[in-house]
Amino acid sequence: MSHEQAPSTTEAAIRATGTRALIGYLPVGYPDQATCVEAVVALAEAGFTAVELGVPYSDPGMDGPVIQAATQATLERGFRLEELFQTLEAISARTDIPLLVMTYWNPVLRYGVDRFAERFAAAGGAGLITPDLTPENAAEWLAAAKRHHLDRVFLAAPSSSDARLDAVIDASTGFVYTVSTMGTTGTRADVDQAARALADRIAARAEALGRDTLRCVGVGISTGEHVRQVLDYADGAIVGSALVRALGEGGVPALRELAASLALGTLDGGPATPAPAEKGIPA
Repeated sequence: MSHEQAPSTTEAAIRATGTRALIGYLPVGYPDQATCVEAVVALAEAGFTAVELGVPYSDPGMDGPVIQAATQATLERGFRLEELFQTLEAISARTDIPLLVMTYWNPVLRYGVDRFAERFAAAGGAGLITPDLTPENAAEWLAAAKRHHLDRVFLAAPSSSDARLDAVIDASTGFVYTVSTMGTTGTRADVDQAARALADRIAARAEALGRDTLRCVGVGISTGEHVRQVLDYADGAIVGSALVRALGEGGVPALRELAASLALGTLDGGPATPAPAEKGIPA
């Protein structure tokens, strides 16, 4: 079974980097809608390849404490799904960076799958990352995504069987979200070796299926050195908690500074951390 569709803007953006992509994650609407828009534009200006916006959810399954605290604060100030579409419209008016949304499936289901896909595409969204939706249960979403030319990014974990990897590879467009640890998201000193083994498994299964599948690694990446390490074996590095912490503690200026240092990790053989005089130089 194949789910081919129009060319993926996300995949094109990753390939344009020479498969040395840097993807950022921020909760949509955090700490408020206007600041969220400025933060995403700042990541685009720093040289990020794409941005994921996380929909606040009351019972997150894989979010670490930094992201959980941010999403809880966003929910408490009264976030509604309509704000997601407004935020996407505001961002896409200022940058053409692919805008992915990570969401648990229940909010989409409640909104109506095709209705959500249509509104999401009209607002400038590129695709969805669906951590709790498996390809086997995604027929309605796959059909809606194809109709509205949206990427559908499924997750692979170190525990995934070969059969599950095959299903994820077959159903995904844009890239496969390669989860580097078994636990929740959060920064750590070294990116787990499990990520490299999983990325290699995905490449082998994709080759057997005759597919050229991109693999972007997320969970636990927080420094330019981590980015450089991940790009030795994967096509993209996804940074979440470190960016959310910087935004929460120091606003958009702190986010810009961290983004610049992370972007240096994408350079072939370049420094993983900037000298003080280099901070803020556009990537």
